[in-house]
Amino acid sequence: MGKLDGKVAAITGSTRSIGRAIAEAYLREGAQVVINGRSAEKGAAAMKEMGGGPNLAFFAGDARNQKDCEGIVDFTVEKFGKLDIMVLNSGGVENTAPVAMMTDEEWMMEVTWNLHSVFWGMRKSLQHMIPREAGRIIVTSSVEGKLGKPGIPGYAATKHAVLGLMKSAAREVGTLNITVNAILPGIIETDIVRDTGPASAVAMGVAGYDELIAMFCAESAIKRPNKVEEVAEVAVLLARDVAAGITGTSFPVDGGTMPY
Repeated sequence: MGKLDGKVAAITGSTRSIGRAIAEAYLREGAQVVINGRSAEKGAAAMKEMGGGPNLAFFAGDARNQKDCEGIVDFTVEKFGKLDIMVLNSGGVENTAPVAMMTDEEWMMEVTWNLHSVFWGMRKSLQHMIPREAGRIIVTSSVEGKLGKPGIPGYAATKHAVLGLMKSAAREVGTLNITVNAILPGIIETDIVRDTGPASAVAMGVAGYDELIAMFCAESAIKRPNKVEEVAEVAVLLARDVAAGITGTSFPVDGGTMPY
């Protein structure tokens, strides 16, 4: 038997990278899974590559849009009859600029993508889970949710904020067999990081992408990037029934980067 047999999960931002790895791990453990992304074409390709058959579905939508972020919950319940696990994974570095140079528009783009989307998805999920008195909510934050680097103030601030949201929600629903936790990945060389890395390197004051990766690795104990599969295994643990006593906390998958 799989560790998630009979469970239904939805994962925002999951046609690639960390979200995709979590979806694949959940499928292997017997869950029915809804993946999500902005591109219907990429969603169809991911569905084919993942080979999930009737246990896998795709919801096309942008988590930066409230209607779409809430819509994945309704879609999942309609498709599979319930929602047991919500993984709020969509997010990233939208803009790189020092605080003194960041515009209001750039700031709000970061807040919408990394914080509003988590709030909208969490609220909608809880409205379904609370009457059933069962559920697991997992938020992808970042090591920057406890640290913070120059040039990415919007990302660091919003990743800090989702941890506060997670802790408050966990306190509110703790007696209802609903857990709310966060995973804090360190540097992972996903395609998203490769896309945004050069601009981030400039903002952080390093020479280029390779130097950016080297800087993050030097700060860790393992001296290498983490892997998406390592994050996915923690997401499996937090989604299981045996994790009923784990809530309101953060799980770093960062190779020992954070000092606490």
